[in-house]
Parts: sequence; structure tokens; C-alpha cells
Amino acid sequence: MPTGSGTPKTENGKRLLLAIEIGASKCQMALGDAGGIVAARHRAAVDRAAGGAGIRAQIESAVAAWRRQGHSWAAVGCGYGGPVDWQTGRICCSHHVVGWDDFPLADWLRDLCGAPAIVDNDTNVAALGEALLGAGRGDNPVFYTNSGSGVGGGLVADGRIFHGAKPGEAEFGHIRLDRSGTTVEDRCSGWAMDQKIRALPASGDTGTLSRSLPKTPGGEARLLPAALAAGDPAARRILDETSEDLAFALSHVVHLFHPAAIVLGGGLSLIGEPWRAAVERALPRFIMKAFHPPPPVRLAALGEDVVPAGALLLAAQRDGTT
Repeated sequence: MPTGSGTPKTENGKRLLLAIEIGASKCQMALGDAGGIVAARHRAAVDRAAGGAGIRAQIESAVAAWRRQGHSWAAVGCGYGGPVDWQTGRICCSHHVVGWDDFPLADWLRDLCGAPAIVDNDTNVAALGEALLGAGRGDNPVFYTNSGSGVGGGLVADGRIFHGAKPGEAEFGHIRLDRSGTTVEDRCSGWAMDQKIRALPASGDTGTLSRSLPKTPGGEARLLPAALAAGDPAARRILDETSEDLAFALSHVVHLFHPAAIVLGGGLSLIGEPWRAAVERALPRFIMKAFHPPPPVRLAALGEDVVPAGALLLAAQRDGTT
């Protein structure tokens, strides 16, 4: 472990890096190297009432504690849950937590941590993690999408996040599915699936899924695997509808960027193999024959470490070690 003096290194001799994930519900930090080996972790729940200042105080506290333990780092990578100017590290805003509008996060982290800092959108950072350390490892390019409270996407080509011309990003969740303005997020987010499941009893459905609904609304999609295993027709219909919508949107990604692999993350990926298989099964119908077979569809492999892992890679790229 590093001692706080000289070149910061991990036990395997690689340079030590600091990774930070700033989300709407949690703040994660990790000390590790460019290979994703983690030496120390910190996780705290986000108090939305405390706003951005509260999250920054959590980061300050963790940095101070690690310094007292003798740790140091060569660079900082951060995945932020919202729009960010990746070139400057300045936050545009947060849709969930106040106190981030126009905040110079990269500059603040550099001053706090005493090391170069780079900030990108958390989905882009997750895409980097899955492409180089997770389910997309060995493939190039890799497209990653997460379906959870919203839907995001990120493209990694030649080991780097693809951004396009400013302010371009892979805003996959905002792709329109029809001319009326319906988006991928409207149809394929976790809350969209929750809403479909909650509506079942009102339609007269009395199957396994309807009978297992909790009294308090929220997170109904987690009930889908058991209902599918029980052969519930409503569960199968909702899975097929949602996976077909996602596959249709992914067909645009295939036609434009030809990824070698597509990785599914976010809350809906916890449905597991039924979700992956349904998306992969639907995708060929929307792909022109010249591009068959479509790229393989895989489940994300890094779990809750996906953003910290990507942030370590981002820090390594900022440090020039990759």
C-alpha cells in the first residue's frame, strides 16, 4: 500500500488512482489501479436534503481519512449522474439533487485531492468499465446501455469513450421510437416496466405477477423473474414488449456504429438471462440482412462496481498510464 510519500502505488506496483461515483442515491469512492484492483472503498448514502454540498462534504471526509491512513493517488476519475462538460469537468445540472448547477467539479476535485482530475457522465464511465474490464472485454467497439430509473448509453471505441462534437453524447435514452416523441426511456426504463406491472390488476389480470404486487408501489420489475419461471403470460408479454422496444432502439446503434458487443446494465439487467435473451432474440428482426448476424448481447458483469471501475480507468487515462 502507498505510504503517502513518493510515487503512489498499489501492492502490485501499479500507480494508485482515486475513483468517485456521484449518484442520486449513493456516493461511492475507491482507491485502486488501472486494472480495476481495489485497495480501499468508501460508500455513503446521499442525503438529498443536504444537496450537492452534502455530497461534497462526504467526499472531503473520505479523502481526509485516507490521507490520515497514509494513502495518496496519481489522478482522480469521477462518474457524475447528470449532464457534464467532459472537456472541462463542469457540471451542467442535476435532475435529482440541488446544488450542482454550473459547478466546476473537476477543478474542485483537483484542488481537494492534489492530483489531476477528470469528470464524465456516469453512464459513459460505466460503459468504459464494462468495455475494458467487464462483459465487453476483448471487443471493440462496445455499446453499453443501462435501463433503470432512466435509460442511458455509452459507446467505447479503441478503449476510449466516444463523445462526438460538443455537446454530443450517446443519449440513447432520448432516441425517439415514433414521431409523437415517445422515447426509449418512456418505454424501456425500470419505472416504465413497473408502471405496466402495476396496471395489471385494473385490466382484470389475476396471474402470478398481479397476485405478488406489493402494497407500496415501486420496484415491481424485480418480481418478473419469479413470474416468468411460473409461466405467467402477463409477465412474458411485458418482457417481450419491453425487450422488443429496446431491441428496436438498439438496431439504430448497430446500423450507425456496428458495435462488436452490446452490454445491458442497470436495474432491468437484474432480471438476468430472460431479459438478455429476449433482447438478443428480438434484435435480428430490426437489422438489415447485410449486417447479420447482429452483435452479441451480454449482461453487465461489474455490478455496483461498474462506475468506480470505469472511473479508475478514466483516471488512468488522465494520468497517462493507459
